[in-house]
Amino acid sequence: MADEKLLISTAGSKEEASRIAQSLVEEKLAACVNIVGPIDSVYRWQGKIESAPEFLLLIKTISAKSSAAIARIRELHSYDLPEAIEINIDGGSAEYLRWIREAVDG
Repeated sequence: MADEKLLISTAGSKEEASRIAQSLVEEKLAACVNIVGPIDSVYRWQGKIESAPEFLLLIKTISAKSSAAIARIRELHSYDLPEAIEINIDGGSAEYLRWIREAVDG
């Protein structure tokens, strides 16, 4: 199993996305968070199709910190049900993957 993880989340504003990103990196729950956007999101919520501008967070972390990072996103987020998806990083630059591990473990 891959140790490095990519977490995906969204936020309703640039300020909220920045606050979440800053907290995750400061608390060593993430090595890096990229904020992309605004993006257009279309989704089903409480039986209706909704659309809203959002900011996408790409969060680099490791297995040992993933659950804590997801819990922290839920604590910091304004949404009732914030997106928190975990993807295994199965390859990539060995040096970059080592940097992720060192940044959150060091």
